[in-house]
Amino acid sequence: MGKFASAKKVLICGAGIGGLTAAIAMARRGLEVVIVEQAQELRELGAGLQLSPNAMHVMARLGLIADISAVAFEPESSVIRHYRSGRAYLELPLKARCQSRYGAPYYQIHRADLQRILLRAAQEAGVEIALGESATGFTQSDTQVRLETAKTTRVADVLIGADGIRSVIRDGLFGAQSPRFTGQVAWRGVVPTNALPPDLIAPKTTVWVGPQHHFVTYYLKAGAMVNFVAVEERSDWTKTGWNEPGRIDQLQEAFEDWHPEITALLDATSQCYLWALFDRDPLAAWSFGNVALLGDAAHPMLPFMAQGAAMAIEDGWVLAQCLGQYPPQQALLSFEAARKSRTTMLQKISRKNAKLFHRNGGLGDLWQRSKLNIAGLWPQTATQRLDKIYGVNVTRP
Repeated sequence: MGKFASAKKVLICGAGIGGLTAAIAMARRGLEVVIVEQAQELRELGAGLQLSPNAMHVMARLGLIADISAVAFEPESSVIRHYRSGRAYLELPLKARCQSRYGAPYYQIHRADLQRILLRAAQEAGVEIALGESATGFTQSDTQVRLETAKTTRVADVLIGADGIRSVIRDGLFGAQSPRFTGQVAWRGVVPTNALPPDLIAPKTTVWVGPQHHFVTYYLKAGAMVNFVAVEERSDWTKTGWNEPGRIDQLQEAFEDWHPEITALLDATSQCYLWALFDRDPLAAWSFGNVALLGDAAHPMLPFMAQGAAMAIEDGWVLAQCLGQYPPQQALLSFEAARKSRTTMLQKISRKNAKLFHRNGGLGDLWQRSKLNIAGLWPQTATQRLDKIYGVNVTRP
């Protein structure tokens, strides 16, 4: 293959949401795609995630709307509430507005359900998925990349690191550097709806904000499950896994003086998990030669704007478009140029929300309440800010 030829074979490291989306879009453009995944099997990990209209535009172009809507939940609105009184600071419609304003719905879905849908679509598109292969390093020339795994050596025209915040490919490109602990940890869990008092949880995305904590609830699996994420500031938990078991009694203690809706939900919880939240500063570059990063490997998002999965999905579509239009190295540079300012903006907004949701007591709590009260007085301002996030459709020509 000549130096300026189009890519024919792509290796993707990581079978997460971004890697699978990219693989489907690439394969449907005629590229040979192999995903290398360290897990021995793709099993039910994680919990809920949110697919805002900007992500759903990509899912629509991939023909996956029907599959997603069958297992997802469409919330009526998004609301921010006081942790004790339950008073709503700000509420924005979703179900009634997203389709008309942005041309796509807003869904909440279990990560495993979305991964299963994407995996099937990738396999149907001819993507090879090699499980149980941990990437250990790579080398490249002007026209080729050699990926070393624990099992074998694989050769391709392009290598994409979609392997998360602790990306091996990122370390290979720019040197090893550990992500930064934020001082916050997140509890997560799911509770069957039929285990709760009737109508306890409203059919909304609800963010409860309080001193040094916040709590998020929303439905999954067509309303059959309630997902929660409970974030608190603490420095004694820095384990990196997604599936570290947490103690329910400690979770209940952390939120014991919160609204009865929260305490009743936690009373019905039989299992929870705990993970530390890590962050990285925006990278100066995402690619070098024939190797590039995608999703959390390039721009990890704190979960305070619910855009981590959406940005990885957008990345996958745009990267496939660029590889279909340009020679490999130009394609990767074009991909980075198209995506970097948007993802950097979302990284910054997510960090700001972390501070807004977690003001300490006293003057800090008054500051938090006043800012949220102002937002509630002018909801059109909040809507306009969401327009630059939800209103983007990367699939448009």
